[in-house]
Amino acid sequence: MSDPGPGESLRALVASAVDGDLSGPDSSLDVAERGDDPGPGARLADVVGDGDESVVGVVPRVDSSLARRVGDAVDGEIRLVFTGSAADRLGGPGGAAVRSALSGRGVEAYRHRGDSPVGVLLVGDRAVAGLFDEGGLAAVLWSDAPPVREWAAATCRRFLAAAEPV
Repeated sequence: MSDPGPGESLRALVASAVDGDLSGPDSSLDVAERGDDPGPGARLADVVGDGDESVVGVVPRVDSSLARRVGDAVDGEIRLVFTGSAADRLGGPGGAAVRSALSGRGVEAYRHRGDSPVGVLLVGDRAVAGLFDEGGLAAVLWSDAPPVREWAAATCRRFLAAAEPV
């Protein structure tokens, strides 16, 4: 039996987080993974840039090109908790430059000393999860299903409560 791809792995992770409840008459769940056209980075920018909603999220890894693409797409308020290697970059040798760039884009940034296996965003009424591997963003999942939104909101609240502003 072959290993599941990153999209299937992400779907399984989110299903586990919401106790398998990914259904609902008015809900949808979509996934894009590396190799799809458009790929996960483009889909993430599309999902985030659909309107002028605020964005709150947990970011475990910083990818400069992905950050620019998503940052250019967002018109609303942005609050991000950086964790794992992303948090390390905020405090590392180039941390001042990263913090300045975030501030210049209006991002309210926080640093969390733990880690997260996935990135999680709340974008208006949508929940977004991203799975990273050694090559960057491997898959992105987005959904308006209430259980997925509730999981994403709880995840963001938990990380924000344990984070410090930068």
